[in-house]
Amino acid sequence: MCTGKCARFVGLSLISLSLVCIVANALLLVPNGKTTWTNFDQLSLHVKLLAGFIGGGLMILCPGISAVRAGGKGCCGAGCCGNRCRMLRSIFSSAFGLLGALYCLSVSGAGLRIGPICLMDDKWDYHFKETSGSYLLNRTQWSLCEEPPNIVSWNVTLFSLLVAASCLELLLCGVQVVNASIGVFCGDCRKKQGAPH
Repeated sequence: MCTGKCARFVGLSLISLSLVCIVANALLLVPNGKTTWTNFDQLSLHVKLLAGFIGGGLMILCPGISAVRAGGKGCCGAGCCGNRCRMLRSIFSSAFGLLGALYCLSVSGAGLRIGPICLMDDKWDYHFKETSGSYLLNRTQWSLCEEPPNIVSWNVTLFSLLVAASCLELLLCGVQVVNASIGVFCGDCRKKQGAPH
């Protein structure tokens, strides 16, 4: 596969994953899909850090768009030199994306391990913090949270989605760094229009 085609594929995949992260983070802000529990004190720190919106979302949109542009034929920077410049920009954008995906992965993983803030025994707290993540395997503990209803399954589903998406984003940004480096040094293997075959 040519470096340009690979860059377009990676870029479109990164854009799709960034949108998934933004939506997942937006859903985390409304526990159980209702605005009843959107009080700032009743949201966990890991939700407030907006890792899916900032890290897995906006910080991944940059390398996604940059990779799509590096794989395309633009009016400015046409030809060999222009493509190499776009590939070079894509390397720096992908490195920036690696940081965003790593941020999303670390915050979402910690959110999974600690669990949500919920009401249990008339107290709002991180009641699963001391379990070191073992509550994930014991679904009978999930119903101990009185409010918001189904908050544990809501958080586990969405944070798991963020972890999976950020792992894919890390992989794709790494692939794009390697692909764009090859594109900078070797150029794109696509044939130019009008060139003899």
